[in-house]
Amino acid sequence: MLFPLQERLFIMEDLFQVGAVTNSHGLRGEAKVFPTTDDPSRYKDLKEVIADTGKQRLVLEIDGVRFFKQMVIVKFKGIDDINEVLKYKGAKLYVTRENAVQLREDEYFLADLVGLHAETEEGKALGSVKNVLQTGANDVYVIQKDDGRELLVPAIKECVKKIDLEGGRIVLHLLPGLEA
Repeated sequence: MLFPLQERLFIMEDLFQVGAVTNSHGLRGEAKVFPTTDDPSRYKDLKEVIADTGKQRLVLEIDGVRFFKQMVIVKFKGIDDINEVLKYKGAKLYVTRENAVQLREDEYFLADLVGLHAETEEGKALGSVKNVLQTGANDVYVIQKDDGRELLVPAIKECVKKIDLEGGRIVLHLLPGLEA
């Protein structure tokens, strides 16, 4: 079933992207989804996603899921042929914070880190977290400094001393060579 979002209001900070519809799959209305989540198998537990086509957002109920190569094949309720599913080609798929995966201790949603004020252990203001780059080894926090320059800090225990979401700050230890 399709539910227009006029019935339900969502703030973007409370939505987490879990995939994007890349194309149709077959003739019966299945969608080929590129997963943007750490664990694509989580699609088996999802009941619904929010599809953002760029023009509208709709809640789509999931009727079935299977896996093919690096993709997730999703069957949505009420979408039963190729022409219907092609309307969602390119749509980003989101879940609400309530439907997001449970985080372990010392894990954070990337969306919650962006905007935190960064400071050193001594209390010196560095700027704010502008982005989080996901590399193979570890994430890298992009700190937008007040003078417009960027500071790249690896998200490792030696550098990240405290993340205080409620206080809106992150405390960093800058290893030699990090700050120019």
